[in-house]
Amino acid sequence: MSIFSEIEAALIIVLGICVVALSVLGLVLRNQRSRNRRLRTRFRDLEGEEQRMFSFLHDLGLAIENEPSPSVLSRIIVDGIDKVVNARGGAVYFLAAGNEFLLPSYISEDCPPLVGVPVEVRRKAARDPRALESHLRLSRVAVDEGILGHCLAAGEPIHVQDVKSHPSFRDAFTGYSDDVSALLSPLRHAGKDLGVLVVARQHKDGAFCRNDFAVFRTAAEQSSFAIGNARIHREAHEKRAMENELQNAREVQRILLPQEEPAVAGFRISGTNVPARIISGDYYDYLDLGDRRFGIAIADVSGKGVPAGLLMAMCRSALRTVAPGCTSPSDALAAVNRQLFPDIREDMFISMAYGILDEITGKLTISRAGHDPALLFRRETGKVELLRSPGLALGVDEGSVFERVTKDQEVILLPGDCVLFYTDGVREAVDSEDVEFGMERMSECFRMAAPLGSEAVLNRMQEELRQFTGEGPQMDDITLVAIEKKR
Repeated sequence: MSIFSEIEAALIIVLGICVVALSVLGLVLRNQRSRNRRLRTRFRDLEGEEQRMFSFLHDLGLAIENEPSPSVLSRIIVDGIDKVVNARGGAVYFLAAGNEFLLPSYISEDCPPLVGVPVEVRRKAARDPRALESHLRLSRVAVDEGILGHCLAAGEPIHVQDVKSHPSFRDAFTGYSDDVSALLSPLRHAGKDLGVLVVARQHKDGAFCRNDFAVFRTAAEQSSFAIGNARIHREAHEKRAMENELQNAREVQRILLPQEEPAVAGFRISGTNVPARIISGDYYDYLDLGDRRFGIAIADVSGKGVPAGLLMAMCRSALRTVAPGCTSPSDALAAVNRQLFPDIREDMFISMAYGILDEITGKLTISRAGHDPALLFRRETGKVELLRSPGLALGVDEGSVFERVTKDQEVILLPGDCVLFYTDGVREAVDSEDVEFGMERMSECFRMAAPLGSEAVLNRMQEELRQFTGEGPQMDDITLVAIEKKR
């Protein structure tokens, strides 16, 4: 072979190698371009997902500022996360009924079924789609059922790739055949379970990827924080509204108490009421009965707060209705008992003392309906006596036993004598070591203050109580009424 032939053969080989190299290079370039396109597409997808996430967080922040209702906030969360991860739909379920059930707060329009659907409901839904929608929106899910219960028990976000084949549905679902995948997360705030957030896709829409799950987890954490904060703000607002209403009720109750002391010839009468809470279950009252006779009442409703305050108002109204026609305190209390008994709960009662003071004779006739005995200071002896007329508390008996047991007691008040009515919040006040103020201490305080008059008795008693209890909270309502016979 000539040298020219050898050179030609070599050139052909080199050319072939170059063609192959160029082909490989072209293929590599095409693959790189394709890879670059995929990367750019993925980058755009991630960028879009990031923008949707920012938009979701922005909308969530605005929603919290406006303090939306739970259903509105649930809608904002579900619809926002649906857009972020391109889900078909979603739902928020909140714990209810003592944390035994999950109830839907919001289910988006296109959300696939996520709870058990009985066969009969599916049959109805085949004729009327509203049957399925109604079942899903009204159903409650036990916390140990289905994927919702499984997620709550797991305590962390989960990815269920095929809902119908999940182990938790074997007993909980009937006739479930949808091809659905779902992302779920428990909603927790301040260490407390609130509910479950879920978004779903039909299999035909494609599976959730790892990045979808990571984004969903972050969005769920922010949603938990938003829901928890919204609840705190709502509860604080409701508390403020309730406190305002109670303050209004307290003002009404204050108006029901005597606004000034009665003018009774030869006597000085002083009273005070110090509630332990905003609403008091104690009350006292003065009644002008005519013929120079005056009624003095004091009462203590069992319990505290609004129920006790309402019952106190009923008792006051009943007494004011019957008192003008009764010359006997026990007869007046019997009439009050018959009026109130049908409306008093079995776990409530009223202890009450009612006296009628005759300014002409100086006679005080007292009847006690289960109330603590009044204290009587005799100026002549300097001693304190107990006025222990027998009686049964209001609301305990319909009438026959009450009227048989409850009796009057009469005492003549002489110049310098003093009578003290009180509720058990005085005697049962406790110090820092849980020691009661007690009857003996109260009697001695009264004995020391009585010679100085009715106002001094109230002031001295309240000061002694403050010194005794110290900085501790007032445990019960305190009501005092002192009647002084002028010298």
